[in-house]
Amino acid sequence: MSSCCSRDFTSVLVCPACGVSCQSVNMKTLFHQVKFPDVLGINAGHYYYCINNDCSVGYFSQEEVVFVKKQLRAFSECKNLKLCYCFDIDVEEYVNSSKDRALAIKKFVIQKTQAGDCACAIRNPSGQCCLANFKQLDNMLDRTRHAE
Repeated sequence: MSSCCSRDFTSVLVCPACGVSCQSVNMKTLFHQVKFPDVLGINAGHYYYCINNDCSVGYFSQEEVVFVKKQLRAFSECKNLKLCYCFDIDVEEYVNSSKDRALAIKKFVIQKTQAGDCACAIRNPSGQCCLANFKQLDNMLDRTRHAE
């Protein structure tokens, strides 16, 4: 797989606004996600991305520097639950697809990721591989189906 899928997240910090545990992001992700002119306010350090869609905080640091989600390039995509930032696939499109179509979408993303054609580190605000989003969504859908 490409390097985005092998990234090791070791640093975790709690979001100052919502209390959710958040994983660190690399500076490359941060510089590509924060809009201009706010990007000029980024100082070297360790930053964390809040995955809570209901939280207004996008990134924060131990030094109490905060960038709210409205300051991010992917703000509307975060609100609209983007599944794959690299190839512009949203959750609704994937969930509402036929089983064959959903499988084809997932297979496409896997192939492109294996070929190194993804851009998760800069397009996905979390900096994580978008394939993880597919796995999380599929697990959630499986649990929902089994509960019915």
